[in-house]
Amino acid sequence: MQQRIFIKEVPKCVGEKVRIAGWVNIKRDHGKLVFVDIRDNSAMVQLVGGEILSNLRPQDAIEIIGSVQKRPTAMINKNILTGEVEIEVQESKVLSKAEELPFDMGQEDLNVELPTLLDWRSLSLRHPKVTAIFKVQETIINGFREILKQDSFTEIQVPAIVPSATEGGAEVFKVKYFDKDAFLGQSPQMYKQIMVGVFERVFTLAHAYRAEPSVTTRHLTEYLSLDAEMGFIESFTEIMEEVEKMIRYIFQKLNSERAEELKIFGATTPQLSAKIPQLKMREAQQIIFERTSRDNRQEPDLEPEDEKEICRYAIEKYGSELIFITHYPTKKRPFYTYPDPQDPEYTCSFDLLGRGLEWVTGGQRINDYQQLLKNINEWGNKPEDFELYLQAFKFGMPPEGGFALGAERITMQILGLKNIREASLFPRDMERIDQRLSVLKPKDKKNEKN
Repeated sequence: MQQRIFIKEVPKCVGEKVRIAGWVNIKRDHGKLVFVDIRDNSAMVQLVGGEILSNLRPQDAIEIIGSVQKRPTAMINKNILTGEVEIEVQESKVLSKAEELPFDMGQEDLNVELPTLLDWRSLSLRHPKVTAIFKVQETIINGFREILKQDSFTEIQVPAIVPSATEGGAEVFKVKYFDKDAFLGQSPQMYKQIMVGVFERVFTLAHAYRAEPSVTTRHLTEYLSLDAEMGFIESFTEIMEEVEKMIRYIFQKLNSERAEELKIFGATTPQLSAKIPQLKMREAQQIIFERTSRDNRQEPDLEPEDEKEICRYAIEKYGSELIFITHYPTKKRPFYTYPDPQDPEYTCSFDLLGRGLEWVTGGQRINDYQQLLKNINEWGNKPEDFELYLQAFKFGMPPEGGFALGAERITMQILGLKNIREASLFPRDMERIDQRLSVLKPKDKKNEKN
């Protein structure tokens, strides 16, 4: 049997017979002449035939054998990789029939509301515009991984089940772990810090879980956290430099590898100045007050409207769509965050804001065992819940720090998506675990223990 080739290879085979397989994307029936667009994981190409194609319907999985021909000049489609060729079909085989679709998948945009998009997720993910989102996300993740590997970071894998609510607060998921209680990790923070004592520089892609009682356009219950940690630093500014280097590398990869996908969304990577500007949080709040008369100067964090306003300021003042905000209050950051020696009420920490939203959070960590012990108590936690974590700091932990960014959020911001759920393959939130929770049947209490 003739070997199958991927559709992206078809333009090299003019005048040859080829065997390809994929899904019917669109069918145009003109009576004696039928045109079908077929796609696989590499590209899409037009098929030409008659009765042999007449019984196909969108999303059928098919295999065909045919001759590759040059398209007539007037029919060339410069918008796709295979736009100068078509395949005259000689043999067609349906591998799996598709049922009637719940909505039109042939349109350039899926004109359905978000709940419908997610209710039919197995189907909607096949749409080229939806698929483009996750090609962009893949490149973001690859860029994160590649630049850190170039800078001598070691990739690690950390557990999702943790023994205590290490980040503090009540926004954690408790799980039954045999006859004990455990939790789903809010972040890989503790483990990546421990691993600095092993590899010095580490990163991980970890699923993080937040039981936040909110339904917003920018929060998920489960998200993919891109985390890095580095040892032997002299200042938290070194971490910010690594973040800037990473961001620039990701943008470069997107522009070189995903120009087509960015074009689909009319998106561009954010504009950057020669160096990403930075302001202390209190400086940013003062600027916001002067620009808007909105007085949040005593608040411990930037409000959502403040983040939008300071991003507007950054583009006007510095020509940058990204800006670092530093020195958040000590008492409002986790217990391990390093206080500024010049002003201990504030921390050597930062957020990177972009297009009105937080992209990255990070900073220097406390590496002194006694100080950590003291802070754990002051923050209302129990040292015994941090036994493994604290153990690492008894045996020579260097000055260190790190950062984290959410893969879905950065994807949303770059593409200009309206809701972060669009940037998650299978989003989890208060209202959905694949299915809408409101339509799931309640458990039968009598059978719960069976």
